[in-house]
Amino acid sequence: MSTPLHPVVAEVTARLRERSRDTRAAYLARIAAAGTGGTHRERLSCGNLAHGFAACGPHDKAALREGHTPNLGIVTSYNDMLSAHQPYERYPELIRRIARESGITAQVAGGVPAMCDGVTQGREGMELSLFSRDLIAMATAVSLSHDMFDGTLYLGICDKIVPGLLIGALSFGHLPGIFVPGGPMPSGITNEQKSKVRQAYAEGKANRAELLEAEAAAYHAPGTCTFYGTANSNQMLMEIMGLHLPGASFVAPDTPLRDALTAEAVHRVAALSAHGDNHLPIGHIVDERAIINGVIGLHATGGSTNHLLHLVAMARAAGIQLRWDDFDALSSVVPLLARVYPNGYADVNQFHDAGGMAFLIDQLLGAGLLHGDVRTVFGTGLDGYAQVPSLDASGALQWTPVAKESGNRGVLRGMAEPFRADGGLRMLAGNLGRAVIKVSSVPDDRQVIEAPAVVFHDQDEVRKAFERGELNRDFIAVVRFQGPRAIGMPELHKLTPTLAVLQDRGYRIALLTDGRMSGASGRVPAAIHVTPEAQAQGAIARIRDGDLIRLDATRGTLDVLVDASEFASRAPATADLSSHHSGMGRELFGLFRQAAAEADLGAGVL
Repeated sequence: MSTPLHPVVAEVTARLRERSRDTRAAYLARIAAAGTGGTHRERLSCGNLAHGFAACGPHDKAALREGHTPNLGIVTSYNDMLSAHQPYERYPELIRRIARESGITAQVAGGVPAMCDGVTQGREGMELSLFSRDLIAMATAVSLSHDMFDGTLYLGICDKIVPGLLIGALSFGHLPGIFVPGGPMPSGITNEQKSKVRQAYAEGKANRAELLEAEAAAYHAPGTCTFYGTANSNQMLMEIMGLHLPGASFVAPDTPLRDALTAEAVHRVAALSAHGDNHLPIGHIVDERAIINGVIGLHATGGSTNHLLHLVAMARAAGIQLRWDDFDALSSVVPLLARVYPNGYADVNQFHDAGGMAFLIDQLLGAGLLHGDVRTVFGTGLDGYAQVPSLDASGALQWTPVAKESGNRGVLRGMAEPFRADGGLRMLAGNLGRAVIKVSSVPDDRQVIEAPAVVFHDQDEVRKAFERGELNRDFIAVVRFQGPRAIGMPELHKLTPTLAVLQDRGYRIALLTDGRMSGASGRVPAAIHVTPEAQAQGAIARIRDGDLIRLDATRGTLDVLVDASEFASRAPATADLSSHHSGMGRELFGLFRQAAAEADLGAGVL
């Protein structure tokens, strides 16, 4: 007997469904029309089809010529510069072999760019980061536009790649699809050790060689980085939304179990095609219930704040009008069940070993905090995801129910003893607009900061002021003109070590920005994604040095404590951003900057 759905989850879902009624109906009608008429290859001209299979071997060419078996498209984000994506190099050949052994075919439909924020943080290229999400969605559409496919396997992991792939997949929502992860790298030095070296470097107590050695010891092998930032939040989301196979998210790369899961993904997406016995387009998996499950998973794990942008954009692609208010309404009833860096000291490998996603899902389902009656690529409801994959004695893939007790209570806990009553993602609102804060690592005595503003228009200005000794005091750093319309909303991680040092010195400090800090925002209070942004003449553009600002994460407020009429009379500040609009390809994204939505609507152009 299933547990009744929590009333708040039911209420938020009902509100979302009602708000999305017209746009969701239009989306479903659109993909229904796209899916009519049988296999699309049958409608290709002989010339079109000949081009489509010209490079195939005799077996695949014969199968494609006859058109009676599924042909699977592979959309890959492989490159060998990203550690997370390097394992994908061998996936296409593995998938094609598995497909042939099953009497079907598979082709690489196309590739999408895969950008590593770890490389571009603090660099000019980071200003392309957010926009790469929508570019990836477009590239996915280009890949699938050949209309040769009955189902799709999506190979992507990192920050914008999974959201972009899903947005693109939903534009082809009449096709079944499954996301195929690669898995995390082995644990290196602890993230806490790495963080301490970063702070020492910021203080001049460690040199560049020592810093590089620490970073290289943390990021040291093929596979996804092991801290719980946006990349691993992506993996959590794909699993809890039913788009991965159960337990697939955090299985190590290049292992027999990983290959078995990839092989099963091929079989599953074929079974979900119009040729199979369980036809299920991806546009029907991603519904209001799946989106709400994603929000709940984000709260329960203390996931990346980037998903206050990405989940909104992904939902919109399915005709679903998700809003920050939905996150806020759920935040108070979903407890934090995981502590993974930066919310704790453990990494995702330790989380997985403790029971991982299966344990988390089992606990949330048992408390009525997830929609269990969703559709999934596994062919079950979400209860099928409370299982752990393994290989039996013969090497065959099997799933067994997860243990009812956590394997490591320091990393993962049940509903009876959560780490905190909420997941730590909170919305802020006040006379400065709306913003987001992640407080799961912020000390209790830093949840409320009232201090004078120090205004900057570039994150490097903060570092220089620190080096000049000007920031040894209580203050709120206002870093503006960082929004999507200004310069593309880059990550501001270069600020983290500097601000952490100042907080450790005992000063009461915070960050206020219309830019991003993502999942690694850490233990310094940071009001991010401020909207309206400065470039749109939001209130943040009227803040002056010395203005008293109150950031109250306990009450969800964000205000400048200046006389209202005086504040309103101020002319919004302006900034010369021309140096940010060219070089490193930034001139190619001018239309994106002009068209970008506000942060609370996903900050995208689609």
